[in-house]
Amino acid sequence: MPSPSGGTVRMEVRIELKPGVLDAEAESVEKSLALLGLTSVPKVATARIYELEFQGVSQREAARLAQEAVDRLLANPVIHRVSVRTVPA
Repeated sequence: MPSPSGGTVRMEVRIELKPGVLDAEAESVEKSLALLGLTSVPKVATARIYELEFQGVSQREAARLAQEAVDRLLANPVIHRVSVRTVPA
């Protein structure tokens, strides 16, 4: 069943490092902010966001395909936590 929005479904995949995994980029930003005098930022974390656009599939199928992309390519379950959600097309 195609999506009601004309055949396009957009999924957002957000990938973050799990707690305890070294986030070197975030640590670098934390140090740089402190050097700039922005000491009220005690914690920085990084994340990657992918927007996947699917054509001619249902929202359920798009979610399944997005999860397949996560499992096969986008994330490592050992070090990443992932959230997948539908976003307006």
